[in-house]
Amino acid sequence: MSKAGTKGVSRADRERQIVDVAVEEFGTHGYAGVSVAAVARRAGISKPLVYSYFDSKDGLYLACVHRVGGLLVDAVAAARSRSGSTGHALDTLGAVFGTVEQQPHAWSVLYDPALPPLGELRDAVGRYRGQLAAMGAAGAAQLLGRAGHDDPLDHQLLNDVWQYAVTAVMRWWSDHPDQSAAEMTARCARLLAALGAD
Repeated sequence: MSKAGTKGVSRADRERQIVDVAVEEFGTHGYAGVSVAAVARRAGISKPLVYSYFDSKDGLYLACVHRVGGLLVDAVAAARSRSGSTGHALDTLGAVFGTVEQQPHAWSVLYDPALPPLGELRDAVGRYRGQLAAMGAAGAAQLLGRAGHDDPLDHQLLNDVWQYAVTAVMRWWSDHPDQSAAEMTARCARLLAALGAD
């Protein structure tokens, strides 16, 4: 049974509501450009209530990171599981696109360049980014393995190319928000086919 929140809203529902608003705020304005007061105003609640749930701006951002990081990691892991040993790049991209279409600010929250360089926030973000990077590295290794290439430097280079390519694709998408997840997946399928990469 959940604890009672404010105005008849359960604590869990109120926390979800606050995190929903905060993800949008942080995703739009970045960590440095958001105040707890702005999140409270958008959520239609008091600033002290936000503090009572999350303790601080960092606590609120951490809740956002756990929300979006978990969604992205779970989606990519599920896509890799469905792909089996083939680990298609397109399946991974489709999973990221589908998640970001449902949670439009997920990527920008997890990859916010304005985060403090050290501390709990950076550590939490690093864990989710690390999980995504590890799945990307495993996919790159599978791709090269299927082609019979075992040079570790090839693996390192392809992994770096993949990481930067995904970042560039997500940046391009943020500049073209009219594109749906399905359109982005189809666009990337055309590019990968032209490159002979998938």
